[in-house]
Amino acid sequence: MLKSRVIRLSLLIAALGGAMASAAAAQTPLVPPSVAQTVPQFTTTMQISWEVRNRFRLFREERDFQLHIASLSGRSILESEQALAMQSDGRGWARNILGRLCIDATGRVSEPCTRDGVKESYLTPTDHPVTIRLTGAVPVGATCAWTFEDGDPPRQSTLDCAEPINLRVRYGRPTPVTVDVSSGSEAPQRVTTQIAVRDIFIAGLGDSIASGEGNPDRAVTLSDDGFCFRSYLGGPAGMYFRPGRAGFKGARACDTSDGTSLQNWQRAGAQWMNPACHRSLYSYQARMAIALAAQNPQIAVTYLPLACTGATIDEGMFGAQRARECVVGKNSLTCQGTVNAQIAELREALTAVTKRQPDRELDLILLSIGANDVDFSGLVADVIVERQTERALSRRTGVLSSVDEARSTLQRELPQDFNKLRQALKPFVGGDLSRVIYTSYANPSLLNGAPCPGGRAGFDIHPAFNADPQRLAEVTEFVQSEFLPSLKKLATCSGGVLCGNPARDRMTFVDQHQAAFASHGFCARAETDPPFDRECFSAKGESFVADIVDAANNPLVCGAGASDFRPYSPRARWIRDANDSYFTAMTYPQAQKAPTNQPGDIHDATWGVLSAVYGGAIHPTAEGHAAMADAALPAAMSVLGLGLSEAPVVSEPLSPATPTRQ
Repeated sequence: MLKSRVIRLSLLIAALGGAMASAAAAQTPLVPPSVAQTVPQFTTTMQISWEVRNRFRLFREERDFQLHIASLSGRSILESEQALAMQSDGRGWARNILGRLCIDATGRVSEPCTRDGVKESYLTPTDHPVTIRLTGAVPVGATCAWTFEDGDPPRQSTLDCAEPINLRVRYGRPTPVTVDVSSGSEAPQRVTTQIAVRDIFIAGLGDSIASGEGNPDRAVTLSDDGFCFRSYLGGPAGMYFRPGRAGFKGARACDTSDGTSLQNWQRAGAQWMNPACHRSLYSYQARMAIALAAQNPQIAVTYLPLACTGATIDEGMFGAQRARECVVGKNSLTCQGTVNAQIAELREALTAVTKRQPDRELDLILLSIGANDVDFSGLVADVIVERQTERALSRRTGVLSSVDEARSTLQRELPQDFNKLRQALKPFVGGDLSRVIYTSYANPSLLNGAPCPGGRAGFDIHPAFNADPQRLAEVTEFVQSEFLPSLKKLATCSGGVLCGNPARDRMTFVDQHQAAFASHGFCARAETDPPFDRECFSAKGESFVADIVDAANNPLVCGAGASDFRPYSPRARWIRDANDSYFTAMTYPQAQKAPTNQPGDIHDATWGVLSAVYGGAIHPTAEGHAAMADAALPAAMSVLGLGLSEAPVVSEPLSPATPTRQ
């Protein structure tokens, strides 16, 4: 009798930690997805290899996850985004996936969700689809008799060893697997292992940086002719034309309008997986969660997106906030007005989870918050709104803010509010705030480490815009020297910030992407930028035709059609300027901080300002979000302890007396 041979293998990967390099230099390539997740054995051995299929569970269909598997193979998330952008001709990969998510029309998670033809509970899965293979030195033509000990009787199947097995395994307890391998006159071999899928439960919280503002899943489609806006100056001299929305059936001229124009305009707008909060698959939170699933074949990722553009700690995290846009249906327009508090939404979701699966816990919270608390959008408006008439009106309606006002909030209100948020998040993560990954902001106005020069370049979408160099430099210095360092102290209980138990109250902090952004601010330009950008977005701020007769036919000085703009093409700037914001989203706000900010109609001068200030200007592009995701991914891997151990594979010859299943 052959002597029994037992080979036990375990894969030990040191936990990722310590200082991580910058997002540009530390774009760590993802491990190419492989079904073989065990250490190679001797050439005479075999092993059972398995992986979870369609393991980013927000995707309904396997093909959408496979798109990311392919693009992430050997690439960082940033490189993957750039590859997908080129593949989509700059139109964006998410535009085709938007209708195939476990998200309903209002942006809420579908419960249950039918994924790849199987109805599943999204938040509380009971099983997961896996693919199982016998790998290693498998004899040609060998027959495999598989047994899965997950029921009474066990599931059994016999087939050629070259064929994979697709089945669903129970969640919450291991499934023992045995395969008996028979090949001619050779002694039969038995290989065993256990399959245990780890389902990572992640909640995404925060503001516009967390939600993906400025990067709609399906960007607005532009028309090549002009659309009229009224200026505050009034009269024909106060009219100007910019590109409109393709498919809009309504009045393009300022002096004509009808009652259905707004609804027609809304139906031709950009689309989001959550219109009220401008949640997007391009957000760094979604991209990190997708990459986490792609890099780890034996986990599943259940991602709950809750971040909302415009959120502050008080209004957004703890209290309701105004919705950004209406929900556009086939035959209706639904304006919910407000969005529920994120803390309340998360608590409701976890309560439902606990009722069905008492042992299921939240593994990670992804968080970015604080910019709206110091009214960063008001600082942006203060920098770019130049003409005195608009400045006076914007100041009166609360659109503008100053550095002194932001500094006061940063020093007084924000520390108190942040501590309140810290205490509220503790119960969701078992009291251990290291499971909250706080990803900081990047300074949006740097080029080669210095402030952008200012001017109308990138901001000539509105006649009143002109990035004032002095105010821009002041805001840039405030962000770099005061705002960002203060956020780090708050999140990490350092620099005089008092925490009850720093060891458990300290969040996992991510800011490694900031160094890369220092060369990719909104003013960055390069010869590799898309031809449309180089030819049609004037470096002197002279992109649009001033004559209202000529501009009505084509408002671009370059003569090209606005439809040639590609919102997701790779470019030097990782921050959207005002022109990008308009050409990508063209947001018509449903409501803002004060009722007086609400535009009267789609030609209103108020909207001309708000569409840029609140529609995604000075927010990261999809590339910027990908760079942020690259920085956050190693932190998430370390907190989760992924890759530290694996179920052993046991291989042994069978006794001749053991019957072989046929």
